[in-house]
Amino acid sequence: MHLGYDRVIAAHEIDGVIVDPGPESSMQTLLAGLEDEPHALLLTHIHLDHAGASGALVGLYPDLRVYVHEVGAPHLADPSKLLKSAGRLYGDDMERLWGEVVPVPGANLVAIGGGDVVEGFRVAHTPGHASHHVSYLDEATGDAYVGDMAGVRIPPSGFTVPPTPPPEIDVEAWERSLDVIRAWEPERLRLTHFGVTEDVNGQLQLVGERLRELAELARPGDRDRFLAELEGRVEAELDDESARRSRQAAPPQQCWLGLERYWRLHGDEHGTLRRG
Repeated sequence: MHLGYDRVIAAHEIDGVIVDPGPESSMQTLLAGLEDEPHALLLTHIHLDHAGASGALVGLYPDLRVYVHEVGAPHLADPSKLLKSAGRLYGDDMERLWGEVVPVPGANLVAIGGGDVVEGFRVAHTPGHASHHVSYLDEATGDAYVGDMAGVRIPPSGFTVPPTPPPEIDVEAWERSLDVIRAWEPERLRLTHFGVTEDVNGQLQLVGERLRELAELARPGDRDRFLAELEGRVEAELDDESARRSRQAAPPQQCWLGLERYWRLHGDEHGTLRRG
């Protein structure tokens, strides 16, 4: 129920473990839906739509363990740089969108990398959307919790948009991360935006194809053409209510900014994107 809309942001709960609690602005909905008192947060990355409520939740549950990639951990303890970066994107909308961002005490933070096993979940470093993004596999159920790596899809539609906000989009790293997730052979993908799909290979293939399409569309540097084509696809594939949710989870302007920055920084270094 982000800003009153369902199917935009999901927090996944498994026996007192929460994967990506979402923003503080939606925390009351999260609390109302919990089945167990939480004892751990597994964060895929520190973006506010995924992890913004972490500090506030620790305030309610002082023994809560907060697992996050080692690169992201300092920015939860002191979110000033994170808030400054997000403020450049959202401006005066910060509080309305995300609520209050409270620091996470260092004693609650557990820094992780790739290859860890935490709370019974395997961890893989899956950069591309963010350099510190990780994914989690529950081997008991076959569920892979993949944050933003499998894209934004608003059920019941399978239409997918890869969220590519600045400043850390890396198309080739994202493609490698999809291979890492695929190699787990999970039975289901659990997405933050939104929900669950059992078409694992189909969804991973789809987000990879769409990522390459949008990257190539952004490469010439024509913002207006990029936005017109992406908006046109969203409107053609989704009904009005689902389209609003898709834009809320993956604003087209931010998709443009992240990919434009990717090409501006890398130039011809990544001139030919992988196919297939």
